[in-house]
Amino acid sequence: MTVSFALSPEQQRLKEGARAFARGVLAPLMEEVRAERDPLTRALLMKPAVEAAVAAGMLRGLIPEPFGGTASNGVDAAIFIEEIAAESPDFFITMAGPLIALAPVYEAGTPEQIERFVSPFLASEGAPVAAMAFSEPAGSANFGAPAPADGVLTTAVPDGDEWVVNGRKAWSSLLPGWDGDGPDLMTIVCRTPGGVSLVVAERAQLAGRIEVEEYYDLPGLKGCMTCRVRLRDVRVPRSHLIGDEGDGVRLTLNAFMASGASIGTFATAAARKAWEVAYEFASTQRRGGATPIIDHQAVSDALADAKGRIEAMRLLGWRALDAVIARDAAAGELALHSKVFGSETGLAVVNDLVKVVGVTAYDERFPLVRHLADALAYPIIEGSNTGVRRRQLHGIMTAEGFDPLTASGLA
Repeated sequence: MTVSFALSPEQQRLKEGARAFARGVLAPLMEEVRAERDPLTRALLMKPAVEAAVAAGMLRGLIPEPFGGTASNGVDAAIFIEEIAAESPDFFITMAGPLIALAPVYEAGTPEQIERFVSPFLASEGAPVAAMAFSEPAGSANFGAPAPADGVLTTAVPDGDEWVVNGRKAWSSLLPGWDGDGPDLMTIVCRTPGGVSLVVAERAQLAGRIEVEEYYDLPGLKGCMTCRVRLRDVRVPRSHLIGDEGDGVRLTLNAFMASGASIGTFATAAARKAWEVAYEFASTQRRGGATPIIDHQAVSDALADAKGRIEAMRLLGWRALDAVIARDAAAGELALHSKVFGSETGLAVVNDLVKVVGVTAYDERFPLVRHLADALAYPIIEGSNTGVRRRQLHGIMTAEGFDPLTASGLA
């Protein structure tokens, strides 16, 4: 097998199309988003861009080909994500709810469930959104822990042909949908009599049953609708259970595999943009000296070190997302490395580039600190590195039969 890292003509077109959309649509939008003070108003500014992306077929690009979409491999996904996230990671997070919320449906859904729950996201118009209602206000690092631990607190109680769901959820994007009556689809992590399980609620079942307790005002990712909600007596058909009762822990962890891998690419995008800003600054600013500051070894060394780490992050992100979508045996480990290494390296890179620029970078009007604010999120979202992701890596490495060469393809 020949391995090449050169982009194919199709990938070049994908990159160019995503970059044109990001620079032409998202970059001007983000100026408006960052100027708005109210978190809900900021988030709603994203809706027309989502509508434009849906019309351009970008949402279908997040749905795997076997389920009616156009997503075929992880390298394509990584290229697309990096170009979009370079201008607005907020936008991708807003649009990409189906990436997580539908993952359990792909894995364990019946043919009827797949057809019903995926179809809204194959549309060519509108702004359909999905949410994975996982995190809870008290924290969810130990959501699957058995008694006497609390574990997940949201409950789904059987009542005839329905589940009655009650609980509080937080952090997942667009939990209340665009208008407060819910997203088009919500996959809810809850406790049923048979254990931690997943049930899917549609918009019609959520309307009037969601109470928004607070919209979070984030230091970065300003365009994301992130909030805490209460679900009150949401009635969901019993047939909306995904898999069996008690399958929820496994399905939830698997659902966050692709999104975890993608965080490395988000971090790559933030570091890439920060590097461009710092490089331009170092190449043009003399700061009272005779030549641009890039001529000083300390500055050029910092830029070179940052650039090398960015290239390593990018390639790991490509490999991880490709393994996840191909269902490679190493997908779990690679996704976790992309999440942990990518997010922490990206944050370190951006922070180092702030030092290159100096105090000028601390002005909000200077286009660097925004990337630091975004990068701060990556080690703690999609499963925090300390509380969740490193524990998962520990589980992989201590499992019987672990081969450290599997991830490299050399086992």
